Amino acid sequence: MKISQKIQECSLSPMRKFYPSVLKARQMGKKLYCLNLGQPDIKTPIKFHETIRNFESPVLEYAPSPGIPAIINAIVDYYNNINVDITGDDVIITTGGSEALNMLFTCILDEGSEVIIPEPFYPNYNTMIRTAGGRIRPITTSPEEGYRYASREKIEPLINENTRAIMVTNPGNPTGVVLTKDEMKVIADIAKEHELYIIGDEVYREFVYGGESLASMGQFKDIEQNVVIIDSVSKRFSACGARVGALISKNKDLMANAMKLAQSRLSVATIDQLAAAALYSCDESYFAEVRDEYKLRRDTCYEKLMEIPGVVCEKPQGAFYMMAALPVDNADKFNKWLLEEFDDNHETVVFAPGSGFYTDGKGINEIRIAYVLKQEDLERAMEILKLGIAKYRKDVMGLND
Repeated sequence: MKISQKIQECSLSPMRKFYPSVLKARQMGKKLYCLNLGQPDIKTPIKFHETIRNFESPVLEYAPSPGIPAIINAIVDYYNNINVDITGDDVIITTGGSEALNMLFTCILDEGSEVIIPEPFYPNYNTMIRTAGGRIRPITTSPEEGYRYASREKIEPLINENTRAIMVTNPGNPTGVVLTKDEMKVIADIAKEHELYIIGDEVYREFVYGGESLASMGQFKDIEQNVVIIDSVSKRFSACGARVGALISKNKDLMANAMKLAQSRLSVATIDQLAAAALYSCDESYFAEVRDEYKLRRDTCYEKLMEIPGVVCEKPQGAFYMMAALPVDNADKFNKWLLEEFDDNHETVVFAPGSGFYTDGKGINEIRIAYVLKQEDLERAMEILKLGIAKYRKDVMGLND
């Protein structure tokens, strides 16, 4: 019995693959500070729960394949308010942003097609692109240069006859990089000149900490046929379990073909769509409060991290992640050691090793931290990390600092 070559070329998620070691650590009585998953502890707005509690219908029917009008209209209004001119025909509701990406890659990629993406990148992109027959052509970045990538010199040499799209996550996961308007324009111009799709994964749009206005690739009117936006309620409203996302584009040919996939999977869950629609009635005060909280967490995490000798890290500008290079030989091995062989007062920490965010094994000593815990927990997690690094360097690497 054979397994496809495409799936064998994929890897387990670096955020989730240590689950057996996590279970083992908990069975040993250790308290874990989990910095590996982007699961916020911010409360989901009560509007979501109220909608579910008030739902009454004698039959829980299939929703329409494109999505329920209430959520589509809410998304249209949201984008119109940030100067992105879309209508309901430009939106397909999906089971999270993940299904939107899977649909998109199935529609635009053939065997051997390439998508240009800055690395480090969200690891599931690789699985989605590989299973659609394509491959990632990475834009190389480094922690020393703050993971910035938006220049012609970095992007244009990567374009060839197999290139179908340029993809950006803005703000970035895992780096927290926020593109300036000028940087977005550079990428938009390249996509237009080379007749490529420009894919904007914009699920962290609200989480920017320098006072920037909300930005979207959809704001560039001259490339509206090239632009595809991926969105979700997961992070914006701390509703990861709702699994409601959206594929958004004014390219009618693309959306017509995506509809074939939307119909083949029937529909997104009816009640989740209705409850997600209610979330869009949250006003700016909600986002301002959440931004302030994440900014405090970012500052706490970064300041404590930079107290650790040998760490290289750029302060992130957005999202709720940061990448850091640690003074260890192998972050995967170090992570497993922290879980299975180390503790400080029966407490330890888990993160996402960085090599899984690259295409070819780079980032072996890098990690991604999700600063989604409350401030005091982040402070303790960074203290444990500092202690763990010192002991690992001595006991495992044989170094006497």
